[in-house]
Amino acid sequence: MASLKSLAKDTAIYGLSSIVGRFLNYLLVPLYTAKLSAASGGYGVITNVYAYTALLMVILTYGMETTFFRFANKENENPQKVYTTTLISVGFTSLLFVILVLLFINPISAFMGYQDHKSYIWVMAITVAIDAFQCIPFAYLRYKKRPIKFAALKMLNIFMAIALNLVFFLILPNIYDSNEGTGFIAQIYNPTIGAGYAFYINLFCSAILTFFFWKELFCQRYSFDKALLKRMFSYSWPILVLGIAGILNQTADKILFPKIYTGPDAHTQLGIYGAASKIAMIMAMITQAFRYAYEPFVFGKSKDKDNRDTYAKAMKYFIIFTLLAFLVVVGYMDVLRHIIGRDYWDGLKVVPIVMAAEIMMGVYFNLSFWYKLIDKTIWGAYFSGIGCIVLIAVNVIFVPKYGYMACAWAGFAGYGTAMVISYFVGQKKYPINYPMKEILVYVLITVLLYFCMTAANKNLSLPLALVVNTLLGILFIAYIIKKDFPLSSLPVIGKRFKK
Repeated sequence: MASLKSLAKDTAIYGLSSIVGRFLNYLLVPLYTAKLSAASGGYGVITNVYAYTALLMVILTYGMETTFFRFANKENENPQKVYTTTLISVGFTSLLFVILVLLFINPISAFMGYQDHKSYIWVMAITVAIDAFQCIPFAYLRYKKRPIKFAALKMLNIFMAIALNLVFFLILPNIYDSNEGTGFIAQIYNPTIGAGYAFYINLFCSAILTFFFWKELFCQRYSFDKALLKRMFSYSWPILVLGIAGILNQTADKILFPKIYTGPDAHTQLGIYGAASKIAMIMAMITQAFRYAYEPFVFGKSKDKDNRDTYAKAMKYFIIFTLLAFLVVVGYMDVLRHIIGRDYWDGLKVVPIVMAAEIMMGVYFNLSFWYKLIDKTIWGAYFSGIGCIVLIAVNVIFVPKYGYMACAWAGFAGYGTAMVISYFVGQKKYPINYPMKEILVYVLITVLLYFCMTAANKNLSLPLALVVNTLLGILFIAYIIKKDFPLSSLPVIGKRFKK
């Protein structure tokens, strides 16, 4: 129980950077969707380019975050040597990537469909290279149990990005329009750049953040071990394959959509889907926060005798809270929809589907540790690869006819496939007694409440629907308290219930 409390504490701190940080970053969504209309396709461009960025991040880190934790916790390895070897390796490959992109910028930008906006591509390349390199110092902070600095740097990056986006998408455009495009503002702001400012701002923020890793980068005794790196590669390459397949499950639809959608408004439709999906990303926030704390926790606890029981409980609590978050979003959809511009509201129907897919991704992540702990990461490559094939197939077959709705269901099918296969194979290779009956009850209750909340949103006035959905949410919380978090177990309050 003490271990779970430690996990909960670290998850809460990492969640400050992940959940709160992403929430603040979501403030950019109404800004982008207000300043970049759906018809312009500007937000579709941002969605498409950032999908490539997410894929490249996985490729450029090539599983070395997880590999670092695994080898740093091995008894016969020097953690400092593991860290510096990892840092040098990822730094070199990131630099090589930037050089190659700059050398072949013309064919790359043409392939991506941005031959008229090459700056989007080279700016993205440099940014993602810096971010990939920074993943290792961030992992080092997690290894050293320094969640406060980790969260502070993540939040700093978010605040800088928000401030600069407000300047270049709100303040400067208003001044520019009031001066009719003349004067000093015209020298520093160009309205034709549009969505490009989002990419320039990200590059600036990533570059500035590097200087805050002074201690992690320059106050180290560097040692590069080729033999160690070779052993790490043998562990990490299946994770790379797993990661590519996993990130394609998240981004393949956004990368493929402009190429396979038959309509003339591909970027417009992609922008609508991307904006609506942002509302569903609360699941990604929770999973990310949980992952930051859970990864070092699992490898550090792998020697304990009760580890499997702890993993089972962690899975159950993860599912409970993600289902609660699912219901909160569904119940307050008519309020949350104002996060995006009104002309993007047509895409809100994908939100429950995308959230359900994100929950399954989180469950799959929890299930993934059995093969990492027994050093059989190749299984993860198999599972994610199969899920990715399912996702791409659904996209290719159904997007031309059904548009972005097919993208949402493709993610659901891909994650669901990977999750189910991983569970059944894992129970044979590394059995864990997950409380499946209790989890199933929570899922069934969530499905029932989902239909009730959806009916309330459609048939009742906004104030009345909010009241009904709030009561339904309280009902779900009451069930959680009764079954898994009795008030008698809480400090201070619990004393009254024990009397």
